[in-house]
Amino acid sequence: MNLPNKLTIFRMILVVPFVFTMLAGQCTGAARWLSIIIFIVASLTDLLDGKIARKYNLVTDFGKFMDPLADKILVCCAMICLVSLGRLQTWICLIIICREFIISGFRLVAADNGIVIAASYWGKFKTTFQMIMIILLMLDSQVRFLHLITVIVVYISCALTIISLVDYLVKNKEVLASKK
Repeated sequence: MNLPNKLTIFRMILVVPFVFTMLAGQCTGAARWLSIIIFIVASLTDLLDGKIARKYNLVTDFGKFMDPLADKILVCCAMICLVSLGRLQTWICLIIICREFIISGFRLVAADNGIVIAASYWGKFKTTFQMIMIILLMLDSQVRFLHLITVIVVYISCALTIISLVDYLVKNKEVLASKK
């Protein structure tokens, strides 16, 4: 198992302490800051694993499949926690999670046909915005300027979610038409 794949697995493991710190302390005080730190570390592993894999030619089918899955697990768990804490609207969370299920199903169909679909530019851009959105929502700032930026980032994340879904489906429509 190479370093990028270990980082992907580490990101998945970090979800457990992240969710615990988010919900156990209702994301206040020290628990809030610990959950933010854990989330940032997990998010940085996403950046690192891809850079290392490409730079040192360590790209694997495992990484192509598990890296986006680890992102989905981290982001979806964070958003569900934020909905339960009243910091994110349920409909935005549902749009993002539904997109993730659609793409995961799409990837399974592709894998059944011997095709591995790596993350696209739009997918990576979407994930980055979602991670920034989550950090801003966790900060739960009452500062008007930061609150406005947070709201804008939430809606941009939602738009990028839809754009990346359409991009995946259009670029890979032959996967649905292919037969084994």
